[in-house]
Amino acid sequence: MEPRKRIGRHRIVLAAGVFDLLHLGHVRFLEEAKKCGGDDATLVVVVARDSTVERRKCERPVMSENQRRALVEALEVVDEAILGYEDFSIEKVIARFSPDVIALGHDQKSIAETVRKTIARQGLKIRVCVINKFSEDQLNSSSEIKKKIIEIFKRNNT
Repeated sequence: MEPRKRIGRHRIVLAAGVFDLLHLGHVRFLEEAKKCGGDDATLVVVVARDSTVERRKCERPVMSENQRRALVEALEVVDEAILGYEDFSIEKVIARFSPDVIALGHDQKSIAETVRKTIARQGLKIRVCVINKFSEDQLNSSSEIKKKIIEIFKRNNT
């Protein structure tokens, strides 16, 4: 894939994730990610491939990669959503989009380390912006939503 052409002087913010069972926590994460780029930032979101999710989390997502990407792209805050590379590579994503900012969620610690090492090794001027966790009283995790569904199902069937 060719590197993306910059439009004007807009800052490009790159965010990534699985986005399975899209929920308010995902929306808030992406809203805050875009803010990291300042006024008129362009938010590009990389949605993890099914194969990547299966390798990293040892389970398949509930929704297919194409559905997850389409839902993310439909969000008003998102300017572009793409599927990640089959062979997960932060270097390829950085080369393609030349982001000014990479936004990471509070739960992306292992990826954060890889991103920081890549930026340092390549001598890039990319700011890493870590987005904090949102309210504890909301279902803002796909895993928590799955647990809640199972809990309600069990309660209603006993």
